[in-house]
Amino acid sequence: MTGREVAEQMLRDNRIYDVEVISVPGKLTDHYNPANRTVNLSEPVYHGRSAAAAAVAAHECGHAVQHATAYSFLEFRSAMVPIQNVSARILNMVVLFMFFGGMFIFGMGGAFINTALLVIIGCYAVITLFSLVTLPVEFDASKRALAWIKDRNIASPDEYGQAKDALKWAAMTYAVAALGSIVGLLYWVSIYLGGRD
Repeated sequence: MTGREVAEQMLRDNRIYDVEVISVPGKLTDHYNPANRTVNLSEPVYHGRSAAAAAVAAHECGHAVQHATAYSFLEFRSAMVPIQNVSARILNMVVLFMFFGGMFIFGMGGAFINTALLVIIGCYAVITLFSLVTLPVEFDASKRALAWIKDRNIASPDEYGQAKDALKWAAMTYAVAALGSIVGLLYWVSIYLGGRD
């Protein structure tokens, strides 16, 4: 089965008939879009017949199943998307302003610097919370995908192991991103607290 066929079968098996499986250009561009209810598979996954392609396709359908069953972490994460996007924009603007306007900022005094640091910390806190909420969403989608692949005998035992490995390493990227967010948040908090001594 191609990744497209795997995705369509998993959606049917979960009685989801209003989600379309489409091909998108690029690599590692696979995602589920709850806004227009599409499972978007990169060309190598959409046309691919490997265990990894099946795993990725099933994983993205796992998000569609989460959406259909009102999985709480996915709903919370979706509600956070606009706040996270605004926080990321503000963070970029403040950090760039502090970087390029360093002399000007130091001339404005400690109160302004403390306020800027608090804005950065607030934005990082939102981004960190978003990255932490993403973890259960991604792990659950992989769990659903692997359970379905096993139940439907989509892969041989060897291929199932390859599919499990593919999803495990993909999940690690989210874990590393969450860890990076935590470290970034702690860094800015330490600067703020250090500046108050």
